[in-house]
Amino acid sequence: MLTSLTIKNYALIDHLQVNFNDGFTIITGETGAGKSILLGGLSLILGKRADLSSLKDDSIKCVIEAVFNISNYNLQPLFKSEDLDYDEQTIIRREILPSGKSRAFINDSPVNLNSLQLLGERLIDIHSQHQTLQLTQNDFQFQVIDALAQNEGEVDTFSKTLKHYKCLNAELSELQTLKSEAIKEHDYNSFLLNELVEANLVDGELELLEEEYEMLNNVEDIKARLSEAYQLLSDEQIGAITTITNLKSTFQKLSDVSNKYQDLYERINSCLIEIDDIFNEVEGLQEDIEADPNRLEAVNSKLQILNNLLQKHQVATVLELIDIREALTEKVVVTENLDTTIQNKEEAIAKEKKALDNMASVIHEKRSKAIPNLISKLQSILIDLGMPNAQFKIELSHTEVYFANGKDELLFLFSANKGGNFSELKKAASGGELSRIMLAIKLILSNYTQLPTIMFDEIDTGVSGEISNKMGDIMLQMSKNMQVFSITHLPQIAAKGHSHFKVYKEDVNNVTQTNLVKLNHDERIVEIAQMLGGSELSTSAIAHAKELLN
Repeated sequence: MLTSLTIKNYALIDHLQVNFNDGFTIITGETGAGKSILLGGLSLILGKRADLSSLKDDSIKCVIEAVFNISNYNLQPLFKSEDLDYDEQTIIRREILPSGKSRAFINDSPVNLNSLQLLGERLIDIHSQHQTLQLTQNDFQFQVIDALAQNEGEVDTFSKTLKHYKCLNAELSELQTLKSEAIKEHDYNSFLLNELVEANLVDGELELLEEEYEMLNNVEDIKARLSEAYQLLSDEQIGAITTITNLKSTFQKLSDVSNKYQDLYERINSCLIEIDDIFNEVEGLQEDIEADPNRLEAVNSKLQILNNLLQKHQVATVLELIDIREALTEKVVVTENLDTTIQNKEEAIAKEKKALDNMASVIHEKRSKAIPNLISKLQSILIDLGMPNAQFKIELSHTEVYFANGKDELLFLFSANKGGNFSELKKAASGGELSRIMLAIKLILSNYTQLPTIMFDEIDTGVSGEISNKMGDIMLQMSKNMQVFSITHLPQIAAKGHSHFKVYKEDVNNVTQTNLVKLNHDERIVEIAQMLGGSELSTSAIAHAKELLN
């Protein structure tokens, strides 16, 4: 509910601060006193666009601030989705700067107009005659029936399930497109993969094979050079072993003469040991080296395979070929598994469709049961509102189409006269009739769901006498479950309010200003008496006003 409103530097309002209570609040005032200005300020809080013409003094900013008690509105999910701090006493502030720029805040967090509108529509419903067109909109009509049918939970679950169902269908479509494209590439990818698999790729293999090929391809030359090395080491006359052995013997004799030759002797002895070891190794290499044409052919064949694959895939190493093999394996496996994936997706879609159909049937049945109740309540209320012949026919058709709120199509038909033909509500009802029908619907809804604060803006225009009295009773009854405001010119309605505010103009220093003041009991008597008989207060008007208030 709206607990307070502060307006600074807006239109004809210099500074206004007012507190409101729950229940039924009346706002009256002479034509042109500024009631529309008050509504305009509230509309800015609800996210309406603003311009510089809103400023009373265009050298300073305009500030409009409203405080709401939202403890009963279950708005935590909305605050979370908009990334706002939740507070049961929520403050909405709108600022219009002299530059023309506008800023909005919810609990001191800056927000855009979209966030302001999302929250605003959950807090205040400003209801005037031209806004009764909402009544002719299919979405609103469903909301009314679902409120009576207590379908809120079912419709919410259906909506979420439908979103998931649509996501599954989109995923299936993507899979089918992928399959269509993958089939074209599958055979080629399989061929490439088989080539790589058959190659038995091993990281580092290319370098080892190249080295082995060089050995096998030059075996005769290697044998000749090893033989030469063997002769150079082992020749009895000039071989390295014989030469160093003789050198060792010479220095052994010298070291016997003097110790200064001992070091050279030991070094020569070490060389001899090393040369002897080299000789043994060369001898072993000679024994191991043999021509192997078969192995040479196998190595050469494997090298050709590897080099062809490197060239084909335009890479430099076997490791890169292994990476390509793994990627191709994954593609081929995915393609080969697509049928299974598609089948699983189709089964999930069928399961979700069955759940949707079951939920839609439950929603339809509950709506069907609620419609006679709605028609009965509407026609009963409209009798009191001067429409004794009003008749409704609400046609609910179950379809195969999935809508956000079920599978139903709704046709709201109306006839204002006995024996008259039924037509769509927007064609059959006048503006005044729509206004009274909407009032009746709001009354019915207030008994089934938590409605936001509602402000009736001269909804009683063109109504008088007993009907206006009934309209006041309806608003008063609604105020038991919600906060209700009525901007009215009718004393019968004004007298029913729990609180009464008056909008008036006054000149201050030759400047016209609009103000809003709460009336006490005596002031209410005077205001209602003037509404009854004009500015000249008569004894009968005063008496009638007191009677209405009592």
